[in-house]
Amino acid sequence: MLTHIVFFKLKDRSPEAVEVTKNVLTNMEGKIDVLRYIEVGTDILHLERSYDIALITKFDSLEDLKVYDTHPIHEAVKAHMKTVLDGTSVCVDFLS
Repeated sequence: MLTHIVFFKLKDRSPEAVEVTKNVLTNMEGKIDVLRYIEVGTDILHLERSYDIALITKFDSLEDLKVYDTHPIHEAVKAHMKTVLDGTSVCVDFLS
């Protein structure tokens, strides 16, 4: 199993803006065949070093992650993220 974790820091860190983007991410659930697990969490501490949203996804293989990356639904999510991100996201991918 491949775990893909991404952290996002948004330009607008208001609770409303964070919730909108959380919903965009959560909306992928059940719509991409290779996506085996998805969890979206929002930061509760709101420190300067905090990221606003964490996305945890799981795939059967690296090949499935590549399929996910180019899936039309994920492409729409990436387009949204480009408009709301404050800089770039950071990620970690590991096998478990």
